[in-house]
Amino acid sequence: MLYDAYEVQKSMFAGASAMANFGAGVLQNPSNPFAYFGGGPILASALEVFAHAAAPRGKPEFGLDHTIIDGREVAVVEQVALRLPFGQLKRFARQGVEHGPKLLIVAPMSGHYATLLRGTVERMLPFADVYITDWRDAKLVPAADGKFDLDDYIDYLIAFLEHIGPNDGAGGTHMLAVCQPSVPCYAVACLMEADKHPCRPRTLTMMGGPIDTREAPTAVNTLATKRPHAWFEQNVIATVPMTYPGAGRKVYPGFLQLAGFMSMNLGSHMISHWEMFKHLVQGDGESADATKDFYEEYRSVCDMTAEFYLQTIDVVFQRHAIANGSYMHRGRLVDPGAITDMALLAIEGERDDISGLGQTRAALTLAANLPEAKKRYYMAEGAGHYGIFNGSKWRTKIAPVVEEWITAHG
Repeated sequence: MLYDAYEVQKSMFAGASAMANFGAGVLQNPSNPFAYFGGGPILASALEVFAHAAAPRGKPEFGLDHTIIDGREVAVVEQVALRLPFGQLKRFARQGVEHGPKLLIVAPMSGHYATLLRGTVERMLPFADVYITDWRDAKLVPAADGKFDLDDYIDYLIAFLEHIGPNDGAGGTHMLAVCQPSVPCYAVACLMEADKHPCRPRTLTMMGGPIDTREAPTAVNTLATKRPHAWFEQNVIATVPMTYPGAGRKVYPGFLQLAGFMSMNLGSHMISHWEMFKHLVQGDGESADATKDFYEEYRSVCDMTAEFYLQTIDVVFQRHAIANGSYMHRGRLVDPGAITDMALLAIEGERDDISGLGQTRAALTLAANLPEAKKRYYMAEGAGHYGIFNGSKWRTKIAPVVEEWITAHG
């Protein structure tokens, strides 16, 4: 019933958004005298803000068709390198460019699409041959395709690395995990190092990841620990309605995840929309568009499978299984002590309110058999969670650290 109620609400808001957008257009029409005086500009701006907030959204596009390398423009073509039921490996092929390390950016499966990392990809394109995990919206995956949990996520990452190719004299792959996938990527490092797998990454960079959520717990961590596991199964899991290909599948809906994130910083989001309204009233469309672009991406959400969400709550936030050495992947212990030659870089944001300081750095301590020369920690001053992988601090402060680490161990 929860999902059906949301669908009804979404349809109502879609109609209201269309009407508000039409009304704003009428009031802003140059031939309408109310566009220049009275309450016309204020009402039009209010309608435009509402229309943007209420509009339904689908999967955004990356829209990265070129990059600049050595001062010249290079065409970029998106390619699907490997397609699996719950996600695909996407490559941003730089036309006519053969040099540069191979970089697998692992996007979070946390309610947003991989396009949330558009700025991450864009910044790394001049430096590397970039691949990214493009996870599917669970409500679009037919139930006949089976389940997808944390163990399957790890299997997918290994399959993606095997497809990219072996770690040999000609190169090898470097892996960059943003937030949530730091845990499965770290597990992949442990398993592939233990096997001396030929396709194991040369470096693993973890950014704002919950390796050990006992360190500096945030509101997200507290929410996951103060309620029993059964509460999550009973209160946040819904069934995909018949209108979608994944009808009947149990999921953690993206709209619930978005509501949780918005409520955590409700004051900031309200201020952002108030500022957007003022910019529109003042005719500052450029500043208003910047806020619109952010929320266009931020509000584009997708569902994740119930089994993945519930297993993550159990393994990462309640049992701390990676950190205390008890996590089993398909009956096999995931042992950080197996990491002996893969270079690890842990990056945290000073103001991260999702993964607190120390949670990602714990990965370096757990890898007790890895030489200190192959470990590095970087704390980005003044950076929040989103700022670790997007924005000016990412472009000018953090990305150069990642590039330097990859070059030193490539």
